[in-house]
Amino acid sequence: MGPDSRHDAVIVGGGHNGLVAAAYLARAGRSVLVLERRDHVGGAAVSERPWPGVDARLSRYAYLVSLLPRTIVEELGLQIELRRRRIAFHAPGAPPPGAGWKRLYATCRKVARAVFPTLTEPLLSADDLRERVGDDDAWEALVERPIGELIEDCLHDDTLRGIALTDALIGTFAGAHDTDLRQNRCFLYHVLGTWDVPIGGMGVVTDALRDAALAAGAELRCGAEATAVEPGAVRFADAAGGERIATAEHVLANVAPAVLDRLRGSSPDPAPEGAQLKVNFLLSRLPRLRDPAVSPEDAFAGTFHVNEGYAQLEAARGRAAAGELPEPIPCEVYCHSLTDPSILGPELRDAGAQTLTCFALQLPARLFAGDPDGTRERALEATLASLDSVLAEPILDCTWVDPEGRPCIEARTPSDLESELGLPGGNIFHRDLSWPFAEREEEVGTWGVETDDPGLLLCGAGARRGGGVSGIPGRNAAQAVLRSGA
Repeated sequence: MGPDSRHDAVIVGGGHNGLVAAAYLARAGRSVLVLERRDHVGGAAVSERPWPGVDARLSRYAYLVSLLPRTIVEELGLQIELRRRRIAFHAPGAPPPGAGWKRLYATCRKVARAVFPTLTEPLLSADDLRERVGDDDAWEALVERPIGELIEDCLHDDTLRGIALTDALIGTFAGAHDTDLRQNRCFLYHVLGTWDVPIGGMGVVTDALRDAALAAGAELRCGAEATAVEPGAVRFADAAGGERIATAEHVLANVAPAVLDRLRGSSPDPAPEGAQLKVNFLLSRLPRLRDPAVSPEDAFAGTFHVNEGYAQLEAARGRAAAGELPEPIPCEVYCHSLTDPSILGPELRDAGAQTLTCFALQLPARLFAGDPDGTRERALEATLASLDSVLAEPILDCTWVDPEGRPCIEARTPSDLESELGLPGGNIFHRDLSWPFAEREEEVGTWGVETDDPGLLLCGAGARRGGGVSGIPGRNAAQAVLRSGA
C-alpha cells in the first residue's frame, strides 16, 4: 500500500467485530482495509500468556462467548467449538432454586426467545418488538420497570436475589431500582446469551475470524493507529511513524463512540464508566471450601458467587458511590480449565494446575482515577480477602508461582482497560448498553450502526445491539453497507 490508498471500506479497529465486518464485506467482493493500532488483532477477545515462563494461555480480558449467533458461525464458516459449562452456578449458603426462580427465568425466556432473532435484523420499534414478545407483563418487567421489582417479586432469599441481580451489574455501576434502567439493559443482554466456553481460549475465536477475513481478501494492517476520521477517509500512523491516508466509500468504526468523536474532532458525550476489577489466577490446585459438602470441582465449574447477596450488592454500590472500596467486595469466579484443559501446557496439566477468573463488581472507574496503581493493589487485596471468606485456606496458598517465584496473579482495573484497550473509562461495553430496539421513529428499519455521516458506521460494542463477544455489530454494519447499494 502506498502513502495513500483507496478502498471500498476502511475499518478502524481490529477487534472481533471489526474482523466480522471485514469478512462479510470482503466475501461480498469489497476491497477492505482493517487498521489496528496494536501489534495483533482481536482487541479484548484474545488469549495471552501473562506470566513469563508459564505455559498458560488465558482469555485475559473477555472470557466467555455470550451472544455469538449460530448464523455468523455458519455464514463465515468458523471452525470453533463452544462448550457449555456443566454447572450453572454455586453460592455458599444459597437454598436450591425453587418455583420463584423458575418463574423469574421463564419470564426472561419469553422475552429472549422473541428478541434474540431480531439482533441480526433491521431495528424494530419498541411496540413491534413488544408484540413479538406477546406478553405485556414480561415486557414491562424487563423493559419498563426497574429489574429489582421482578427479582423481589419472584425471589425471597437474599442470596438468590443477589445471584439474579449480578446479571444486571456486570460492567455496569447501578442499583436494582435505578430509574434510568441501565441495570435492566445489562440484565436483558445477559439473559439473551448462553455463556459458553471457547475451547482453546478466546484467541481461537479471534484466529478464526482473522482467517475468515484474510481468506476473503481483506487486508489487515497492525501497528497502524488512526489519528483522524474525516468524511470518506482515515488518517493513520504507520509502524514507522509516518502519516498515511486511506480513503473509502465507507468507514466502519470498531472503536468506542467517545474515541470516534475524538478522531472526528468533535466533543464527546460525558465519559462512560466501567465498574469492575478482573483478576486472573493460575493455581497449583483448586482451594478447599469452608463447606465440605461441596467439592471445589463442582463449585468452580460454573459461576461461583462470593459475597453477592442482594443486600451486599446494594451496600457495595452505596459505599463505592461515596468514594470507598466496598467491604466485602462482591465477586464471582469460575475455572475455565475445568471445562477446557487445553489452555494449559502439558506440564501444568500433569501437575494439576487450574486457572481461575474472578470478576469483582461495583468497582467504578472513579475509584481508581486518583491513584490507579495504589487503588488496584488495595482492590486486589480486598478481593482476595473476599474470596478467602468462603474458602478453607487462603487463595494465595494455592497460587502457582512463576520461575522468579512470583505468584501468578494479575488484576485489570477500568484504568488498565482504558490504557491497554482504548476503552473509555474501562467500560467493557464501550458505553452504557442501549435497548435492542429503535428508540426514535427514524431508527426503525436501520441497523443500529448509523451515524450523522452516511459514510460512517459504528461496528463495535457501542452500536445499538452491541456489547459482549457477539459479532452482531460487525455483521450489522456490513449489512448496512451491502444493502445500501453503495
